[in-house]
Amino acid sequence: MYLLQSFNFSSFFFLCVLLFGSSSTALSPTVFSPSISSSQSLVNSSIEEFKGYTAISEFRLLNRRSLLECSARDQNPYLEIHINEGVEAGIKDSQNVTITVSGVLDPSDSDWVAMISPSSSSVEACPLSKAYYVETGDLSKLPFLCHYPVKAQFLSNDPDYLGCKKQECKSYKNGICSLKICSASLTFHVINIRTDIEFVLFTGGFNTPCLLRRTGNAVFSNSKSPLYGHLSSIDSTGDSMRLTWVSGDDRPQQVQYGDGKSQTSQVTTFKQEDMCKGYLLKKSPAEDFGWHDPGFIHSAVMTGLKPLTSYSYRYGSDSVGWSDQIQFQTPPEGGSPELKFLAYGDMGKAPYDASVEHYIQPGSISVADAIAQEVALKNVDSIFHIRDISYATGFLVEWDYFLHQIAPVASHVSYMTAIGNHERHRPMYSSKGGLISDVDSKLVKEVEPLLMDNKVDLVLWGHVHNYERTCAVYQNDCKAMPRKDPNGVDIYDSSTYNAYNAPVHLVIGMAGFQLDKFPFIDVAKWSLVRIAEYGYARFHVTKDKMMVEHQFGSPQQFLPRLRHYFRFFSATFSIVVAPSEVDDQLQPEKVNSCRFYGKKPCNESIAQVSNHTGQPE
Repeated sequence: MYLLQSFNFSSFFFLCVLLFGSSSTALSPTVFSPSISSSQSLVNSSIEEFKGYTAISEFRLLNRRSLLECSARDQNPYLEIHINEGVEAGIKDSQNVTITVSGVLDPSDSDWVAMISPSSSSVEACPLSKAYYVETGDLSKLPFLCHYPVKAQFLSNDPDYLGCKKQECKSYKNGICSLKICSASLTFHVINIRTDIEFVLFTGGFNTPCLLRRTGNAVFSNSKSPLYGHLSSIDSTGDSMRLTWVSGDDRPQQVQYGDGKSQTSQVTTFKQEDMCKGYLLKKSPAEDFGWHDPGFIHSAVMTGLKPLTSYSYRYGSDSVGWSDQIQFQTPPEGGSPELKFLAYGDMGKAPYDASVEHYIQPGSISVADAIAQEVALKNVDSIFHIRDISYATGFLVEWDYFLHQIAPVASHVSYMTAIGNHERHRPMYSSKGGLISDVDSKLVKEVEPLLMDNKVDLVLWGHVHNYERTCAVYQNDCKAMPRKDPNGVDIYDSSTYNAYNAPVHLVIGMAGFQLDKFPFIDVAKWSLVRIAEYGYARFHVTKDKMMVEHQFGSPQQFLPRLRHYFRFFSATFSIVVAPSEVDDQLQPEKVNSCRFYGKKPCNESIAQVSNHTGQPE
């Protein structure tokens, strides 16, 4: 009755399909002790006896098997789980932790370890959890616990586990080992998420988890550490920069910079009840299953800076500690003769270990590393992440891992973002097919004429996870084609903008999310370049030209593969991104490019940039 009151019928039917529709993939039982063999055979025979003509589902039978197996394993007197030595003193802000499971009598591929936080989180089995994952679009295999585990690994990730290559003999008979126990070790990359953590051993796989052992809670050396500093521009003068960071302490802290200057932070946070409601389930993941304490968000504005100048800063306080000294460079002021920036979208994050996590974006680490290398060369004035940022989608601890991943970039140059909810950022032109169109026809109808009226040269899009470049297109018709220079570079000349000119559309959504494929046939004439590889876009803008390079995202490819690029020649430039409503602390101003980094009037205009990752075009 409760379910029927909480859902409409279609939602209830959908949920039933989610929970029981794929139950045929049930795990086979693992018999590891003579004490349960007879019980196991009874369960197996009961399956055959009732299968096919009773209301007993495979899911219930699987649960029955798992409960028997779990009970026997739980009675194993040798079974233990431990964290590596030294962690008792506290975990560092970023550290690899080794988890050792020992005393296993019969290794099974259904044995796994979860990292939970806080340690008071529910570790009960909750089949409804699948609906939370699916609601966010994540269809990967994840644990069905009542509270989302930060990460998880199967013990079979240790290649020696299933074959019991790490073994110890506990009993001998006539000089021959009659009872051996097996062990395994797993490495977890842990970052400071402020609340305590615990590692929990389960059997039964992700679908029917059964708790066996717990390590006991572990804490961070400093749960109030100031972390994940993120720079952003607040105007176009280049003389002020906002720094935002996270801490476990609600008292104001400081950023110290330059020659003895400092600014005090403003502090804010949010609570569980502030999260939005769900549509399929009564509560959203963020409000319930995926909630994690976000800590306290600190923000301070560094003033009195000079454009295109390097400074050193640190943030924190004497009571909670200080960050390392970090170097950053201010962007050029508006009206400057040159601007260099990187742009990309749909990045997300991925684990630095072999763990399973919610919504892993496989290309994100290599792209982030390549961008960090480029920023380290001090050849980048700013970063524009144009939508679809972390893919946390209601699982709040994922934000900490994303901020940790981009910190080598966002702490050194201005990192500007735009939101990417799917209802308003789909591209106008994309070759990607599928049952659901990635092109928003209403957006095309209302916005495309505005691009023509305002003589926009280039429009940046994300949402589609690949790289695609068009001709100068309007209403699906190529109004102008680029010409080739002697080096094979495509040149778009819009120095005399007229009725036949139209914007070039650039999809740069390949910064991390699983790549989308292109069709092999029936490709539209307006689609000139299509690349399905991870990367980002590099822009070099001067008064009379703009070069755009598609950089592949692997660090190994960072220097040698810069072949695919194009140029604009124009008296004025206009770059536009998909429409968006964004907090003014996170998004570039929608003003002229001369004003984008300054307040001097000129004709060059840059509206906002969107979030997608480009490859070396």
